[in-house]
Amino acid sequence: MERMFMRVDEVMEELGVSESYAYKLIRRLNREFAKTGCVTIAGRIDRKFFYEHFYGTQEYERRV
Repeated sequence: MERMFMRVDEVMEELGVSESYAYKLIRRLNREFAKTGCVTIAGRIDRKFFYEHFYGTQEYERRV
């Protein structure tokens, strides 16, 4: 079962960025997500929100 939130290691792998930059992106996305009235968790980002903002889709299909 896939988790609802992505952690920093998943963001790093998906985007090919450093840990510090992944945390920076997560903080930025969480600020934006909080404006919609949703509760955020430090160091984690909602998976659907992440894919919507980086790939323009809410669907996630694991690449093989």
